[in-house]
Amino acid sequence: MKKQPKFLDGAHDPRDPNPWMAVWLDRSIPIDDTVKRAWLEDSSSASRQFLLPVVRPLARAAIVLIQLVKIFLPKTLTSSRVLHWLLSESLKTFVTPNANWLILRHFHLGAEILAFLGRNIQGVTIPPLENMRMRNLEDLKEDAFLRHDLNVFNFLIYLNQQLRDQGRDIVPAAQLDFSDVTDGDLPIEPMPDRWCNKVDLQTAIELYTPVYQLFLTDNDFWRATHSLQLDETIAIYAARVLNDPLPAMLVNNRHPMIPLSTLRSGARLVLHGLSVEMLHAYLVLKKREQARGALAGAPPAAPAVG
Repeated sequence: MKKQPKFLDGAHDPRDPNPWMAVWLDRSIPIDDTVKRAWLEDSSSASRQFLLPVVRPLARAAIVLIQLVKIFLPKTLTSSRVLHWLLSESLKTFVTPNANWLILRHFHLGAEILAFLGRNIQGVTIPPLENMRMRNLEDLKEDAFLRHDLNVFNFLIYLNQQLRDQGRDIVPAAQLDFSDVTDGDLPIEPMPDRWCNKVDLQTAIELYTPVYQLFLTDNDFWRATHSLQLDETIAIYAARVLNDPLPAMLVNNRHPMIPLSTLRSGARLVLHGLSVEMLHAYLVLKKREQARGALAGAPPAAPAVG
């Protein structure tokens, strides 16, 4: 049986309250309990407490140095295949099972959110996007991270070209279709869990960001970091379809027209992951409401959110 995380193992001490217990018990944001437990167990680990503060400034210094190199040698060492091989093998070897599971979930959830929007925005037909149903870490070698970013930008372009051509905007769906939203376990295989799988999610992301930058072209890296600011865009689309402002209110990565420095892209990627988890969890809640007959469909006309 898996050992309980420390924040669940022990009584509450009013003189020394556990901050992770407080966050675990709080239910102000929509998020699956299994996900929340895995996230907080990973965040409260010794790796994040002691390794992340050392890794983060070094990783950001590496981003600056690599950017200087890319100015003069823009094509040096660029290889998406090598990048994804390194990411896959190092994730298997060093990163915690919780972090790896959350990473693979992210691809599934992102695909489901885009599919939900494409199905519920009236009058548009989105061409097939890249399949992001990653079952294991080996699947990441097929340019998974790069294809994930391409899906987001291609979705936005396909969608808004059609809306502009039709002179329309996104309106609440007359009858919501949640068939693309999974309520339950995703088809993800068990993650490696050896003595060396100790690096937490946030530390791993900070470490991988300069590696990602090194093996991609400057254009690919910029596009990947800029995609993080599209959380607000996708959340506004969901808010309009649902006729509910909450999805847009949950977002931390904002202002897609003002690109931010790549130095903080690691921290912003973690926020992006949480935003996707919260939006998907909210869609699951709405799906359950509809199944119970509490949600018969949004009103046919309402002011757009955002």
